[in-house]
Amino acid sequence: MKTTLALFVCVLLLQLTGCSTLVLKPVDFSWPIESALQPDAKGNVTEQRYQVNFNVKALLFEELKDSTSVTKHTLHLLRDQAGFYFVTAKGFKHVYVFGHGDGNLTLHKKILVSEKGLEAPAFNQRAPNISLINEKKGNEPPVLLTKDGIMEGGKK
Repeated sequence: MKTTLALFVCVLLLQLTGCSTLVLKPVDFSWPIESALQPDAKGNVTEQRYQVNFNVKALLFEELKDSTSVTKHTLHLLRDQAGFYFVTAKGFKHVYVFGHGDGNLTLHKKILVSEKGLEAPAFNQRAPNISLINEKKGNEPPVLLTKDGIMEGGKK
């Protein structure tokens, strides 16, 4: 009886370990440098270095209520360690944080960073955070961002 029980437990353990998911960690998905992307006439942006492309018409309409003049906006894009994409542009009041899904980017958070709109935004990687600088206002401290908003203690 003990042998049968021991054999059953061994078989059960082998089956459970065979069904476990392989996890590789830690992983750093961050990009070292922001990308400044110019949309084409259809609203598509492509970042060749990191093999990502997407359409920005819905984003431009959300922020500016205009998706017809897509080629005049340069989008600033940076990816953090967890794989979230941070997107903004000149004139934007917000930074948009997107997570990736099955063939899409899904809005995770819309972060208000400027009541008047950014004049010259630039992202920097400050792991584990993203630093947003409004370059034409050099005396402003950078805003430290996380996927969930402005980091506590960062400029608000």
